[in-house]
Amino acid sequence: MTAAHTGFSNNTALAEHAASLLVEKLAARDAGIPFTIALSGGRIPKLLYKAITKRASKISFKNVHFFWGDERVVSPSDDQSNYKLAAASLLLALKISEDCIHRIVTERGEKFAVEQAEVEISRIADLDSEGQPMLNLVFLGMGEDGHVASLFPDDTESLESKAVYRAVTSPKPPPRRITLGFPALAAAHEVWVLASGESKAEALRQSKASDGNTPLAKVLRDRTHTEIFTDFDIA
Repeated sequence: MTAAHTGFSNNTALAEHAASLLVEKLAARDAGIPFTIALSGGRIPKLLYKAITKRASKISFKNVHFFWGDERVVSPSDDQSNYKLAAASLLLALKISEDCIHRIVTERGEKFAVEQAEVEISRIADLDSEGQPMLNLVFLGMGEDGHVASLFPDDTESLESKAVYRAVTSPKPPPRRITLGFPALAAAHEVWVLASGESKAEALRQSKASDGNTPLAKVLRDRTHTEIFTDFDIA
């Protein structure tokens, strides 16, 4: 496991850097091949989406497919919806084709939403030998308890599950979520963790420790390389 950690002076600089890296990556890709991205929730996405749209004229988003690392079980028009956050500030601004937006359809019930999310991601992304989607890029936030997506500490069922997506209970409102599982995060080609706020420094220290037991620690152990961007220092 290796985790490259880059610190920035503030959250705007963090978001601008991540957006620039994404634009470079999209500019260098073969547009004839689907490029798959899983978006995150949390505080930093608004700034990230703004920074991406500011650079949008430099590249084409043709064949770029958007999925979600997790979603709250609420209406897509609800202010707590991760889809709504991205739709308002990124997808509409970029005029992304509906064929490339693969939201988790929470309004159809958890069972349908989980099954449909797995079908959609498996239809577009390449699969590894275990049937896990190999997304090109996953954006992850990190909570003050070290949770990522909606994978929370002490959730032993998620630790053991091989499901691509699964419904979980969150200790934070809203209580019901649908999340990518650990195996899908491990299979992704790239994972970028965007963590903002000094209050998360201790969780990141614990996650990077060899004996760390946070959800992020497991992601780091399961992968050969992960990029971490913060607006705080943990030295």
